[in-house]
Amino acid sequence: MTLQTVAGDHRAELKSLFGLENVRYRINLSKEELFQEALANDRGRIRPDGPDTDHKAYATRLGVRGPLVYYTDPSCTGRPVQDTFGVAWPEIENKVWWKADFQKFDPARYEALRARVIQHLNERKGTLYVKDVYCGTDASYARPYRLVSEYATHSFFCHNMFPKDVPGVADEAGKRWTMLNVPSFHCQPARDGTRSERIVLMDFRNRMALVLGRADYCGVVKKTMFTVMNFVLPEQGDLSMHCSANVGMSGDGAILFGLSGTGKTTLSADPGRKLIGDDEHVWTRNGISNLEDGCYAKLIDLDKHAEPIIAAALSMPGTLIENVPPLPGKRMEDTDPQELNLADRSITENTRFSYPLAANPNVMEGAKGPHPQTIVLLTADAFGVLPPVAILDQADVMYHFVSGFTAKLAGTEVGISEPKATFSACFGGPFMAQKPSVYAKLLGQSMAQHNTRCVLLNTGWSGGPYGVGKRISIKDTRALLNAALRGDLDPGKVQYATHPVFGLKMPASCPGVAGEILNPRNTWADKAAYDAQAQKLRDMFRKNFEEKGFAALGIQPRM
Repeated sequence: MTLQTVAGDHRAELKSLFGLENVRYRINLSKEELFQEALANDRGRIRPDGPDTDHKAYATRLGVRGPLVYYTDPSCTGRPVQDTFGVAWPEIENKVWWKADFQKFDPARYEALRARVIQHLNERKGTLYVKDVYCGTDASYARPYRLVSEYATHSFFCHNMFPKDVPGVADEAGKRWTMLNVPSFHCQPARDGTRSERIVLMDFRNRMALVLGRADYCGVVKKTMFTVMNFVLPEQGDLSMHCSANVGMSGDGAILFGLSGTGKTTLSADPGRKLIGDDEHVWTRNGISNLEDGCYAKLIDLDKHAEPIIAAALSMPGTLIENVPPLPGKRMEDTDPQELNLADRSITENTRFSYPLAANPNVMEGAKGPHPQTIVLLTADAFGVLPPVAILDQADVMYHFVSGFTAKLAGTEVGISEPKATFSACFGGPFMAQKPSVYAKLLGQSMAQHNTRCVLLNTGWSGGPYGVGKRISIKDTRALLNAALRGDLDPGKVQYATHPVFGLKMPASCPGVAGEILNPRNTWADKAAYDAQAQKLRDMFRKNFEEKGFAALGIQPRM
């Protein structure tokens, strides 16, 4: 098939799907070509008071042999969750878990908005970059994904983050999702029914997504499709998960759930285990597989010695640095990427870096692995009251999985900050398009079928809350994790005590870990203060459980 034929096929398909006619397509360009196109053509606002004609993409001193540096609109340095919607078609309205970060959008207003976007593009007569990839590495569930974008940078990012070749996918045309990403179209809330001038909108009936206006953060290209997969995969009995995954040398698989700051990425990067992936996975009848083919890591305050893979990838061709400021008085084109100040948060705390999964030296072939023997639910308890490790039975797993707890620090002011509880169902609430009980049921069924153990691993504080106690050492956390992975903490192998407030089963001993830290009350000098703090956190769990209505969804309360 000639390139002209391929281009003709895309043009015909996009005309049929959207009504696009008067546009120029750049189809499935190489990353080197997209690099040059981004430098030449990507234009938009990069400063709060700046014009919409600034360059968005820059080269470093390494040119095309190094990373592409990209700046988002300053109002969109992270996912615009309050502007994320789903079209409330009647057939899916009762299935979707509607919430503040995934709201209903009226179907009639959606169709009118889509028509205005197409009219805008046809009148603009601009260039659209088309990138064909897949979401998923296993043909049994993978969905073809076509990104149609005004920015070459988004096509470049999409190439990094998703598989390019997944043989054996049946009915590709009937499964394909298409995203139309149009930063130049600014919504009018009164006319379009949007909350602001931007929107991220998913249409599950027609398998399409619209990303409009100042929503050009690269993570939208990735997480929108994760939300899509979280809706479609449970429909066929597959469990999509916000987790990392790896495999030990004896072939034992593990998955690690956890919110930001709990250690999900760090703990899965183990030289003694092969990485499947660090963020998005699916558990099917075939085992665990990655939805992606890349990594999208935070860069802020990166310790290059602790994270040598990311540090090395900063200078690799085909990688993408997002929202790291240039050095004062120095052009980006004259800057070596290793010179960049990764502690500079003047643009955003959420500086990012996209690189291919293959940049990791120890990856499972095909980004796939066996059914997991161990599931780890990670939390970083800044209240200092949860045990460092607890063994969970199935009812415990369901409760803690839908709770999705961690405790973050409230701020960075001088002095002691009050910890702030965060509950994110299934450890990825904003992306869970179906109700939490759907994922919990699938998790429970899969665990029972494959006799999978589960532990709650706390990477937070001991001996007191943040500001008083100390964070549990990475040495102890690694020892606890390795013991769990080996099965050393399985029932019958160690003695347990039951926590009087949380009801969690705490091992009395663990190889390589001082026994006194395993019961967190023992580490507090003021036992009464510990009891009060534990009861305070328990009440937060109870309030979240009641407010979310988990009991009505069949989840048993455990506190």
